[in-house]
Amino acid sequence: MKRCSYVVLGFLLAAILCLQGSACAGELFQVSSFAAFEKGLYDGSVTFKQLKERGNLGIGTVNGLDGEMIALNGQFFQIRSDGKVYSISDTEHTPFATVVSFQPDKKSSITDVGDAKTLHQSLDRMLPDPAGIYAFRIDGTFKRLKVRSVPKQEKPYPTLETVIKNQTVFDLNNVKATLVGFRFPDYMKGVNVAGYHFHCITADKMAGGHVLDCDLQQAEVAMQGVTDFAMRLIRK
Repeated sequence: MKRCSYVVLGFLLAAILCLQGSACAGELFQVSSFAAFEKGLYDGSVTFKQLKERGNLGIGTVNGLDGEMIALNGQFFQIRSDGKVYSISDTEHTPFATVVSFQPDKKSSITDVGDAKTLHQSLDRMLPDPAGIYAFRIDGTFKRLKVRSVPKQEKPYPTLETVIKNQTVFDLNNVKATLVGFRFPDYMKGVNVAGYHFHCITADKMAGGHVLDCDLQQAEVAMQGVTDFAMRLIRK
């Protein structure tokens, strides 16, 4: 009976921590919806200090749509339109981000993946249920990574479609890098990006961006299924 009481107490404590805003295993935390973000809602009310409390791995952007954001091992980095990597202050805000407290439940090795479409097909074979949400971390060696970033926007904010027309594209050749991203099922289009969405950062923390394409030599893939979803809404 005493052991049962301890188990119940443990579940209650976990629930309280989730309600108070601490990271919980299996929970994905998102700032805003992608539908709102792509229409130009680029001012956020969530600080990166708050975001760190909800996850240690993820992707997104910085206030004003100032480049690409990637979170790895609890560190948050910004890749600006110059292609360089910068640390993000705890006091900075985000208008759109997706993070998890990463605890992978499946791992695999992949080799000789010539493009992003083939990579996605390889990852599809790892999925226990294609209707689920999954977080990924991919550490590997790449012959080529085609990536992009965007410049900080000024008000009145344009739509994401307009911003991307002025994106800066970089080719990173023969690099060791980490890809971080998520796969959302089609029925969640608008909540987030349907399908796969990856950002990357090189092992030397010198370059990265939103992944447009890749040619992968060898990599270790870690995947985590998402069991809970929480969103902080952004309003004008």
